[in-house]
Amino acid sequence: MRPGDSLPPPWRTRWRVRIGYPVALVTFLVAHPIPQTLSIGAVLAVLGLVIRASAAGHLRKHEVLATTGPYAWTRNPLYLGSLLLCVGYLLATRSWIAAAVVALYLAVFYPGVMQREEEELRAEYGPAFDEYARRVPLFWPRPPETAAREPFSWMQYGRNREYQALAGTIVGFAILVLVLYWQGH
Repeated sequence: MRPGDSLPPPWRTRWRVRIGYPVALVTFLVAHPIPQTLSIGAVLAVLGLVIRASAAGHLRKHEVLATTGPYAWTRNPLYLGSLLLCVGYLLATRSWIAAAVVALYLAVFYPGVMQREEEELRAEYGPAFDEYARRVPLFWPRPPETAAREPFSWMQYGRNREYQALAGTIVGFAILVLVLYWQGH
C-alpha cells in the first residue's frame, strides 16, 4: 500500500473466524467423501498443519518481527499452511459446492486481512519490515538467499494457541469420516 490508499474494512479481520464456522457447516452438509479422498486430503492437511506449527513456533507477536523458520520463505506461512489445510479438507469432502463456498470465503476475507496485517507490521516495525518485505515474498514461498537460524519453540507454539488448528482439523476430518459411514461408503 502507498500513502493515500485505504485499508480494507476491519470487519474482514473481525468476522473471518465467525463466518468460517457456518462455511464449515455447509461443507459438511455437501460432502461426499470416499476413503481415497479422505486419505489424500489428510496428507495435505497434515502438511498444512506442519507449516502452521512451524510458523507458530517462530512467531513472537508484538515482540520481534518474525523472519526465521518459515517466515524466511514467505511473509504469511500461517495462511499458506491454512490454504494447504483447506485444499486437503476440500479434497476430502469431494464436493465442488464445498470448494466453491470455501474459495469465495477465502477470496472475500484473506487478501484484505493480509493487507491489513502488512500495514500493521509496517507501522510497528517500520524500515525493518520494509526491508524484510523486499526480500521475502508475500505468500508463495521462495527459498531464502540467507536465513537467520532460530530454533522452533514449543512454548511459542502454545502461546500462539496453534493447537487449536490441530484440534479443529481432527474434528473436521472426524466429521467427514462420520459422513462417509452415514452415506454408506
